[in-house]
Amino acid sequence: MAHHEAPHKDPRKMGIGRSIAVLTSGGDAQGMNAAVRATVRMGIYTGAKVYFVHEGYQGLVDGGDNIKLATWESVSMMLHLCRGWLIKGGTVIGSARCMDFKEKWGRLKAACNLVKLGITNLCVIGGDGSLTGANQFRTEWSELLADLTKGGKISAEEANRSSHLNIVGMVGSIDNDFCGTDMTIGTDSALHRIIEVVDAITTTAQSHQRTFILEVMGRHCGYLALVTALACGADWVFIPEMPPEENWEEHLCKRLIAQRGRGSRLNVIILAEGAQDRNQKPITCDQVKNLVSKKLGFDTRSTILGHVQRGGTPSAFDRILGSRMGVEAVMALLEATPETPACVVSLSGNMAVRLPLMECVQVTKDVTVAMTEGRFEDAVKLRGKSFQNNWDTYKMLAHVTPPEMKSNINIAIINVGAPCAGMNAAVRAAVRVGIIQGHQMLAVHDGFDGLANGQIEPIIWAQVGGWTGKGGSNLGTKRHLPGKNIEQISLNITKFNIHSLIIIGGFEAYLGGLELVTAREMYEELCIPMVVIPATVSNNVPGSDFSIGADTALNTITMTCDRIKQSAAGTKRRVFIIETMGGYCGYLATMAGLSSGADDAYIYEEPFHIRDLELNVEHLIEKMKTSVKRGLILRNSNANENYTTQFLYNLYSEEGKGTFDCRMNVLGHMQQGGTPSPFDRNFGTKMGSKSVLWLTNKLKECYRHGRIFANMPDSACVLGMKKRSLVFQPLASLKDDTDFEHRIPKTEWWLRLRPILKILAKYDTVEMDTSEVTAMEHVIKKTGLVKGGKM
Repeated sequence: MAHHEAPHKDPRKMGIGRSIAVLTSGGDAQGMNAAVRATVRMGIYTGAKVYFVHEGYQGLVDGGDNIKLATWESVSMMLHLCRGWLIKGGTVIGSARCMDFKEKWGRLKAACNLVKLGITNLCVIGGDGSLTGANQFRTEWSELLADLTKGGKISAEEANRSSHLNIVGMVGSIDNDFCGTDMTIGTDSALHRIIEVVDAITTTAQSHQRTFILEVMGRHCGYLALVTALACGADWVFIPEMPPEENWEEHLCKRLIAQRGRGSRLNVIILAEGAQDRNQKPITCDQVKNLVSKKLGFDTRSTILGHVQRGGTPSAFDRILGSRMGVEAVMALLEATPETPACVVSLSGNMAVRLPLMECVQVTKDVTVAMTEGRFEDAVKLRGKSFQNNWDTYKMLAHVTPPEMKSNINIAIINVGAPCAGMNAAVRAAVRVGIIQGHQMLAVHDGFDGLANGQIEPIIWAQVGGWTGKGGSNLGTKRHLPGKNIEQISLNITKFNIHSLIIIGGFEAYLGGLELVTAREMYEELCIPMVVIPATVSNNVPGSDFSIGADTALNTITMTCDRIKQSAAGTKRRVFIIETMGGYCGYLATMAGLSSGADDAYIYEEPFHIRDLELNVEHLIEKMKTSVKRGLILRNSNANENYTTQFLYNLYSEEGKGTFDCRMNVLGHMQQGGTPSPFDRNFGTKMGSKSVLWLTNKLKECYRHGRIFANMPDSACVLGMKKRSLVFQPLASLKDDTDFEHRIPKTEWWLRLRPILKILAKYDTVEMDTSEVTAMEHVIKKTGLVKGGKM
């Protein structure tokens, strides 16, 4: 992300004398409420006045009670129901598609309403149509003011006070069809709904040997269909950006027969609602169903998911995305000048970015033009790098027949440490990509113990069918490190002729990999390429911003916090103290704090003392005087050896006596279980695929005189997500960034999100670093190619 140093400004004073209006427009999406809540609270924190605009642009045109001053409490509870803003799907302030705003007289009325209230900053949450409308409003603002002054609707002084309108957009759409942004608000939640249905359908389909066709939303964008296909291992996917080749009907039938021939009891076909053939004729669910049932005689069922995808509670990712975007939107508005183009705020990887609104709109339109003109390769490229990566990964896993020629390479896969959701997805992808490359894949059972004891066997294509959606570790895993078994491990590497090793796991996988690399000096057999794929709920592996399994655990914690908070619906004045996993790493506690609207999250990385605890109690006592009469405190399991969860419970119970009562929950191992979230399935699949492709190239580099010999540091790497891309980093080079005693990296990107947690919980004394200002990035390079893209 482009940053530049700026003079340190106190954000608590930036908004004084400023007014911000926030509206949601177009279709609703889960997570919009989190964005509205964050915009309101961040705005109030900066000293600005914040207004709700009810019913989208229609409310802006109609004015009156549709534009209301927001308060801190107004985004905590609606009509005093204990359904918080974070856990509500859709949009609570209402969203409407508005024809009046498309007319100039409508925009004149809207401008008049804003001027009368002194509002010169507008935050719009919606799709590309809503954001384009906002930009048009801003472009003609001076003209509208002149007309209003001329017509006597506003005074010259009022026009002068509101001479410029700042616009910032956030994209709220389940379709993820807005170019330049990684994920639009609502997409991840929609994927959760889809995957829940797919999991339920596949269970019944397997019982009856059926073919299931599932149509998902997305309008003219195939993102939901493509990621669903990756996440459930579908046999075929139809997306509008890349229609199937001519004679696709025959190819599809052959693929389904081949899958049944490999022992698969079910077939899954995913269809995007905008699916089309090369002549731009729609491909429908019924068309595919009739083809499969009549031509193959398979028992076939079709399901059109429809609006169920828009509903339900938002996922942890969408709540955090909405919250981060709301905070960033307020900063972008308050830092804007008349020369700043209207921008959208979004995430790229894990980084907040500001993008010129109309550049993004232009590229989004370019995709439609490319599809209309039959330039399908261009359409995929324009969707962005990650959309293309998803498509390439899907094609590799689903549409390639294993080669006749074998490579004589054996790659072993091992799971190490505690089990977590998504491990099996990584194993499945690695096995299948390895087979496609012509390698023999070997499964090592029960971690490094299994490698030492010879629990090693070949694993074939059909064995990993259906693994994407399974939680835990099917290979079996143990926490033990190679340690004293190094000699036995080296002997088995020779005995089973293992040429390279994929180690999937948490901090133990990283430590075990380091031990094997260190032992290369004594055991030449260990001079083989190795890759560590981080997979742990704790997200504490050096070299990666995210670990497989952490997203699933985060959703489990968030859902549990929702239920715990709802249990207080009839009981006022209650504070819950909840302990999360993570060892010394405070990732889960911090992110779950953001997604569940916690009052604080105690972690090891941010030392806290008795005075901090006292301030928290005072904060909660004040909170109980408002209409929000419940509190939520999270504590990471190893946050402090003396201030234990029990100690906190006792302290809060004693100090809050007469004002609130306390309850304590230790969430425990439920955080390691469950079916993987869509993100973890997709992330695991990409990591597994990429690791095998990297090893294949590395093996070619290390082939000397008829044998493999890899002893350079870059032949043993951690594959990790860093900022915006997947990168391989030598294990040895990560030592300096590792706190081995506490099993955490020394630099953790998510620590900079902690002030947001405090600000949204109404702590006034939070220090927020504004010296790093997010600079505007361009989506369209001079060459016309596009940066960024979806994850």
